[in-house]
Amino acid sequence: MSMRNPAYDLPLMLVGVRILAGDVAILDGISLKLEAGAPTVLIGPNGAGKTTLLRAAMGLLPVTSGLITWGGREYSPPARRAIMFQRPAMIRRSAAGNVRYALAAANVPRDKRDRRITELLADVGLSGLERRPARRLSGGEQQRLALARALARDPALLFLDEPTASLDPAATKAIEDIIRTVTARGVKVVMSTHDLGQAKRVGGDVVLLHRGRLIEAAPAEQFFTQPRTQEARTFIAGELLV
Repeated sequence: MSMRNPAYDLPLMLVGVRILAGDVAILDGISLKLEAGAPTVLIGPNGAGKTTLLRAAMGLLPVTSGLITWGGREYSPPARRAIMFQRPAMIRRSAAGNVRYALAAANVPRDKRDRRITELLADVGLSGLERRPARRLSGGEQQRLALARALARDPALLFLDEPTASLDPAATKAIEDIIRTVTARGVKVVMSTHDLGQAKRVGGDVVLLHRGRLIEAAPAEQFFTQPRTQEARTFIAGELLV
């Protein structure tokens, strides 16, 4: 994978973003600046707005009010952005076929696809499984294949929605290792998680959401050792936010 200059879509700015579903605010006045560097991790209880924020930041959801800009532009095609959903669907093809499909969708020239398939499967630890039907892979392998498909876009910004949900520790570690690798190559990762340990392990910055509102955003070490808000202290302690 090539080193990416993320300046094209960064900083990613959300300014007073509201997204309504009927009369319910899914995101309520979110202002946030995401810059190049270590991963930004979104945490918060179910229904906090994490997935909605990721989809909006990708450009998949229109905002009801407020503004999102990528690299200072209000309109930016998502060619340099990719998203992996919590439960990505596997296409009825081999592992290599799934990546080939993603490369075609990303308009990678046909004569370069075989080499990129080999590289991407190696990047996610799936070398040797090129011909395995994707739906016969284990849950952890399917998540890594979904990551390979996302990386087929060679993104500068990579959004991950609960990428290790329901995975065992070994599979979780494999995903976290990939996140560290792509971060070292210049990809800005923005991910959601319910796992506070994971937020500590991979997060450069932590953003706590609750009921669609941004409660606190801080460098990870500061967030976990010196939280500013009572909601953050409650959440870190493992208690319920209501």
